[in-house]
Amino acid sequence: MISLQELEQRVMLALRDGQDLSDPVGPDWLERYAMDVTSLGGHSVLVMLVLFAAGYLLLVRKGEAAALLVACAVGASLVSLGLKTLIGRGRPDLVPHLVEVTSPSFPSGHALLSASIYLALGALLAREAPSLRLRRYFLGVAIGMTVLIGISRVYLGVHWPSDVLAGWLIGAGWALLCWKLAARLQRSRRAA
Repeated sequence: MISLQELEQRVMLALRDGQDLSDPVGPDWLERYAMDVTSLGGHSVLVMLVLFAAGYLLLVRKGEAAALLVACAVGASLVSLGLKTLIGRGRPDLVPHLVEVTSPSFPSGHALLSASIYLALGALLAREAPSLRLRRYFLGVAIGMTVLIGISRVYLGVHWPSDVLAGWLIGAGWALLCWKLAARLQRSRRAA
């Protein structure tokens, strides 16, 4: 039976040219695309996205939704940082990294934060959507963004697949927890 470590190594090596491990499989544009996609899960982009979305929500007098989004993002950042510090797993050294990284590997912060924030935004948009088709669209885009960002991290050689999988699961769980808490607070306010 193959171990998890062996499986992860095989996945990462399958994404590289066997003759030159610094060269990912696929055309040159795919590497550039992966770098662009991975930046959509970076702190700078996510902070701007949360601030712009929260600002919009405040302007349309949805302060609770804005607070939920900000709390979800801040909480996800703290969870990510706490787990990275606690676990301290090193970055993969099997293949050269195609982007610069400095923090520990587990869990993938890009995967965790994108799952938390994009899924929370997708759920907020879906809740306000007037049709089932639009709700599915918003949630589909949120899930698609999250998946692409996570895959880009493995493709670029900066995370083991298990780092990304854990980030997705923890981030989605965090978003769901935030969503459930917000729903409970809404119900208790209505009852009062």
